Amino acid sequence: MIDFLCGEIIKFFSVKMRIGRFSKEGREFVGIIKGEEVFDLSNFFYLERKIQIKDINSLFENGLFSPEVFKKSLIDGEKYRELWYPLEKLNFSILYRPSKIICIGANYIEHAKESNIIIPEEPIFFEKATSAIIPNNGEIIYPEGLGRIDPEVELAVVIGKKAKGVEKEKADEFIAGYTILNDVTARDIEMKDMEKKLPWYRSKSIDTFCPFGPWIVTSDEINPEEDLKIELRVNGKIRQKSSTGKMLFKIPFLISFISKFITLYPGDIISTGTPEGISPIFPGDIVECEIEKIGILRNPVKKSINLSQK
Repeated sequence: MIDFLCGEIIKFFSVKMRIGRFSKEGREFVGIIKGEEVFDLSNFFYLERKIQIKDINSLFENGLFSPEVFKKSLIDGEKYRELWYPLEKLNFSILYRPSKIICIGANYIEHAKESNIIIPEEPIFFEKATSAIIPNNGEIIYPEGLGRIDPEVELAVVIGKKAKGVEKEKADEFIAGYTILNDVTARDIEMKDMEKKLPWYRSKSIDTFCPFGPWIVTSDEINPEEDLKIELRVNGKIRQKSSTGKMLFKIPFLISFISKFITLYPGDIISTGTPEGISPIFPGDIVECEIEKIGILRNPVKKSINLSQK
């Protein structure tokens, strides 16, 4: 009996921690993905602790975003079989809206070259509006008359605790996890603004231009300097293919550098830049961003409806 219990504990603690947000019959909840099932963490915390967890932000606010907390919850949650749902029966929801999304520009040398950007000596960072966020399977809306639109696959780092003036050697202590972000860009608008020496914020922040997900993989699953395969496909054809080991500025350095100037808070996202291979998408396309150890972020592209013509 003891051997059996030890085996069950080892099995649970070896589960890859993926935290997502889903909807079922109109109710949204945070869940832990285990194989092809999802454990309803929101309902579990309410039943066990009377804590309401609406999204990932709620986990940070209540100090509950922790691999240890998640793994123990899975063990304790075995007695609540009614809180386990088949993943295929659920819809993905927006994970949460962080206080800020900081993106890194030209962080892959080959991408800098293809964009005719001088290879930076220090990180270039800019912000992307959180109102642009959509979930896995959410539609990227292609506005009429906007010109060229490009997807950009990026590894995104989720900050786990308040970070200010962080030393590079201690940066991993401030990471909650990792996810995938598609830095969709209105390229013609970006080039127009850059030529006029204007900020390129609007080209990056159009509604639906920030798919991210499908879930967060906890920090204990990935080393911040690990070399991960990264790929973007459109309609099954590879557009971008590289590895995060080719990043010019690595994650620990980015956290240290950014936190010198900007205080980072739990849930904040640093999107670490895209590799070479950018090219346009069109209505009807299916965009898939895949990063090793995380998964696939999938989004269809849909043409906007001109309401004045309805």
